[in-house]
Amino acid sequence: MAGLLANDSEQIDRRTSRSICDAVGERLQQSLRPEPRLPTHLEQLLDELKQRERDPH
Repeated sequence: MAGLLANDSEQIDRRTSRSICDAVGERLQQSLRPEPRLPTHLEQLLDELKQRERDPH
């Protein structure tokens, strides 16, 4: 990383740096956001359906 800072012509200003950091942060929040949970009743119905698929009796 120090190599990138050694060349002054490659440096970016604070405003651009901040914009990049904000954009990366937003993308990370979107990709790391926990999946929404289903209502308990629907989860129970899905569990019952999965159990019936495994055990067709």
